[in-house]
Amino acid sequence: MPQSGIDQDALIEMFASASAKQTAQLREAVGQATLKALQGREMSLKNIKQVVKAVTEAASAGALRNVTPRLDVEAMLNGALAGLDDALLKAVDANRVALERLVDQGVGLQEKQLKKAMADLEKLEDTMFEAVRKAAGSASLARLAGPWSEVLGKMEAAGSLTGAQASATLEQLGSQMQQMQTAMRESRAAGLKAAQTLAQSYAALVSGVLMGMSDALRQGAAPTPAPEPAPKAAARPSRKPGA
Repeated sequence: MPQSGIDQDALIEMFASASAKQTAQLREAVGQATLKALQGREMSLKNIKQVVKAVTEAASAGALRNVTPRLDVEAMLNGALAGLDDALLKAVDANRVALERLVDQGVGLQEKQLKKAMADLEKLEDTMFEAVRKAAGSASLARLAGPWSEVLGKMEAAGSLTGAQASATLEQLGSQMQQMQTAMRESRAAGLKAAQTLAQSYAALVSGVLMGMSDALRQGAAPTPAPEPAPKAAARPSRKPGA
């Protein structure tokens, strides 16, 4: 198997022997082969270009070998492009999950890692179109330049599933980041307000304690009233003589 991870010989044979009614099968085969190749490597734009290029070349080579009467070459190539789109749609979902994990872990929009990941996601559709166009424009595939141009033009005008999902994902992540930042600001504001309220309450509490202490001090400083004199003892009667 080549460096791209695509079994090009198998794809070439499939396109070479496909009938005019097998475009759906070609789409599924391309999607599965592309997805399998992407799963075995780092999800970078460079690697995606390499895989898309290999699939495009294999589909084109097979289409050129196909001698089926009244074969609709554009339909075959459209099936190949749709299969690529299906696979990259899964790549968008994988990016979405990874980006959401970064956001959940507190990575902000200003972080280099997150900014690059979102920028690459935004470029995914253009990367696919560019890689297909470059591969289809090679000298060995010159006979398919017209059909490929037609197929690409239609999808570019309508928009790919990959591009639509990537835009939706970026919009959703942007909204989540904004909500998180708002929540953080509100949390900080609420925390400050609570601290201020606590400080005010504490100050009032201290004031109350101090007032109580002052009252106690004032009461302790008041002159102690003089004790009343003890009552005099009653005089005993004198005894008479001979009593």
